[in-house]
Amino acid sequence: MNKWISFPRIEGEASRQAHAALPEGTYERELGKEGFFGPATHMYHRRPPTGWSRFEGPLRPRAFDAGKLRGHGPSPWDAAVLLHNAHVGFRYWTLHNSMDHLVRNSDGDELIFVHSGAGEMFCDYGHLAITAGDYVVLPRGTMWRIECESAMDMLLIEATNDSYRLPDKGLVGPHAIFDEAMLDTPAIDDAFRAQSADDEWRVVVKRRGQLSTITYPYNPLDAVGWKGDLAPVRINWRDIRPLMSHRYHLPPSAHTTFLARRFVVCTFVPRPFETDADALKVPFFHNNDDYDEVLFYHAGEFFSRDNIHPGMITLHPCGFTHGPHPKALGNMLQQKAPGTNEVAVMLDTRDALEVSALAETVEWDGYVDSWRA
Repeated sequence: MNKWISFPRIEGEASRQAHAALPEGTYERELGKEGFFGPATHMYHRRPPTGWSRFEGPLRPRAFDAGKLRGHGPSPWDAAVLLHNAHVGFRYWTLHNSMDHLVRNSDGDELIFVHSGAGEMFCDYGHLAITAGDYVVLPRGTMWRIECESAMDMLLIEATNDSYRLPDKGLVGPHAIFDEAMLDTPAIDDAFRAQSADDEWRVVVKRRGQLSTITYPYNPLDAVGWKGDLAPVRINWRDIRPLMSHRYHLPPSAHTTFLARRFVVCTFVPRPFETDADALKVPFFHNNDDYDEVLFYHAGEFFSRDNIHPGMITLHPCGFTHGPHPKALGNMLQQKAPGTNEVAVMLDTRDALEVSALAETVEWDGYVDSWRA
């Protein structure tokens, strides 16, 4: 048995309620453990905690423009990893034409987020139409391929040696955020049966980062039926109904969509702003010192960031204070619009992420200076 040291107290000028009723002229900073689930302290500063004049070294916040990546091939294994550690791989893939082979990831579950385009996915379990904004969770070992008539851009997040699960929704109950009945599974329909021909097919399997090819004299996607509770699932961000409070700015953890043992995936979707006069209406400054934070910007206008557009990726390593840009701070207590207009995918990893050489070729070096007023 063990427990955190816990002796909550107030010292000096402070609010008794986090993210609301800040002492006049101050900026709140949260220092927390376990990614907003553990003990925390809220500091109240006279100046924004991100007001650095210079930031040097590998810990700096970084931004990458995935839309500038080139050289994508017809297989997800052609998409080089942008960010990675022993527990997760973060890839960006543009598929220009229908795949002429099947793939199978034997290193872990795969999460696909479709950034643009639409196509037809065929897998062991059947046929699934996919389009922009869809998440697709593929259990480890699933054979699959995609047919498309025009280019598709996709984010791929591998849970290395791990599986995706849903978060415990606690007090709000299992039907909040999205009801599990909203999860779609592949169907053995006419389209699936029509593609089960006797032509030769290759299956390219990834295991321990190495590729092997298995050739069949027929299409191995030839199931006539299945039963069970292990299958690919699909949900679109438009089916997510975010938790919100008009009196309190909820932490990012309230927007958790999927999780693995060493990381979580959250989804930020349009929602109303807080309306209480003394409630924060921008993300609060925080030291998320147990996690690296990655954001993939999918659509809309990103109210807490400047000079960010869809297709960009930001990385905030743990170890420094994260928070809104100076321009966003002007709307800290009053927003001009009734709500947010942004869609973003967040990856929070318990273990430090490595940045690949490919990611560095599309890096925006000025991002670290964008907090300078």
